Amino acid sequence: MIEASCHCGAVRLEIDAAPAEVTDCNCSICRRYGVLWAYYAPRQVRRMPGGRTDIYMWDDRSLEFHRCAVCGCVTHWAAVDPARDRMGVNARLMDPAVLARARLRRLDGAVTERYVDE
Repeated sequence: MIEASCHCGAVRLEIDAAPAEVTDCNCSICRRYGVLWAYYAPRQVRRMPGGRTDIYMWDDRSLEFHRCAVCGCVTHWAAVDPARDRMGVNARLMDPAVLARARLRRLDGAVTERYVDE
């Protein structure tokens, strides 16, 4: 079980397993957020009781970007369509030792939508 939490600790996530890889995306929103995404099926991630998030949506409004309503840390994104079996957790909220074991992938989300490290 892996834990991730925002700076103030109000929003806490429990994740079934450590990420094998994390993605550094250069799209217009991810580069501004400064996040590293670890991707999971939503059933692998549990949001612990307490802590409220604010939601930001843009472009085609298919993703909800969640951030702690208290400290503002981006915690995760979730698909609006529940049939989409994928979500992103901000791996920078995990313990640094967990993050250090993950392979870093670079995604050109700004132009090609392809990984550039393959």
